[in-house]
Amino acid sequence: MIKPFGSDILKPLFVAEDTRRKILLEEAENLPSLVISSAAAANAVMLGGGYFNPLNGFMNLADVIGVAERMQTASGLFWPTPVVNMLEGASLSAELRAAARIALRDPNVEGNPVIAVQTVEKIETATAEQLKQIIKQVYGTDDPEHPGVAAFIAAGETLISGPLEVLNYSYFSTEFPDTFRTAVEIRNEIQERHWETVIAFQTRNPMHRAHEELCRMAQKELNADGILVHMLLGKLKQGDIPADVRNAAILKMVDIYFPENTVMVTGYGFDMLYAGPREAVLHAVFRQNAGCSHLIVGRDHAGVGDYYGAFDAQAIFDSIPSGTLQIEIFMGDHTVWCKKCEKVMMMRDCPHGIEDYLLLSGTRVREMLSKGEELPPEFSRPEVAKILSEYYQSLS
Repeated sequence: MIKPFGSDILKPLFVAEDTRRKILLEEAENLPSLVISSAAAANAVMLGGGYFNPLNGFMNLADVIGVAERMQTASGLFWPTPVVNMLEGASLSAELRAAARIALRDPNVEGNPVIAVQTVEKIETATAEQLKQIIKQVYGTDDPEHPGVAAFIAAGETLISGPLEVLNYSYFSTEFPDTFRTAVEIRNEIQERHWETVIAFQTRNPMHRAHEELCRMAQKELNADGILVHMLLGKLKQGDIPADVRNAAILKMVDIYFPENTVMVTGYGFDMLYAGPREAVLHAVFRQNAGCSHLIVGRDHAGVGDYYGAFDAQAIFDSIPSGTLQIEIFMGDHTVWCKKCEKVMMMRDCPHGIEDYLLLSGTRVREMLSKGEELPPEFSRPEVAKILSEYYQSLS
């Protein structure tokens, strides 16, 4: 099986041992506590589940600057995006500033339970110019209308760095018990299924026919044993379809249209960055940690609006030093239904032109679904369209 990124064995930060958990939970009740941002809580979940192996906690300012400038921490570890606990410095009490250890509390769960205990190594404040450079290098823009940039700016300017011991997986494990999986759990299931070549498909949207067929194309070309459909379960931008609806639609599609024991449908607890190329590399890192041999990177992977070129998320892998990642990238093109081929095709493989393609914009799809209109079966499986239609009609 493919090795985890950066180490021979996976090192999740979740504290599974009962005695240690009890000690930490008791300790946390007497520690200064901090309700962290949703993004920081999601980072803690990813650290706990092993997806961010081999990191042992939140980055300091030198790490973040190094990651932004050259995709390397201060120690030289390759890493594509900051993993931080950031907040407004004015919200930090003198007690918190003086503490050696603090309890981090979950902003997304009622009562703000402790999500992790952090050993504080540094508390640092980034200058406005440092933050601007970090944002521009990671996101490729400093436009405050970019949802990832907006979230980063809103978090604050002060970083609390240091190692974590993670105590729970927030709402992901309770709201999505049948879908949420850690990298450890996915590795174990891949071994149980006796899969060797495993293709990961990242999604924050429901899967239409084009996505479904792209997975099949990759599976056929690579002679893969299985596909990991890996959906994001965390915070999205306004207007995106919520995770429970996506989850139901994808499970229905896989159940009906894929052979048994060829697809694992799982989810991970992370807030979308919309960082385009940098986030594509991050996706590769945590799919390697989950035991996948390949990741599909398609058109405008992890992008938003027109901030990135259609294939920037593929091109960035050419700049990564050879041997850095063991996972391989399957480069996907835009997939469409071709009326002349009478099937879903990648544009680069189709001899026909745009006039022969069935093209529906996201806006048009939402309009049709909200009116209860049927989507063309060439675009979406009817069972998937029904679930989505019921959701959109409930909004109106």
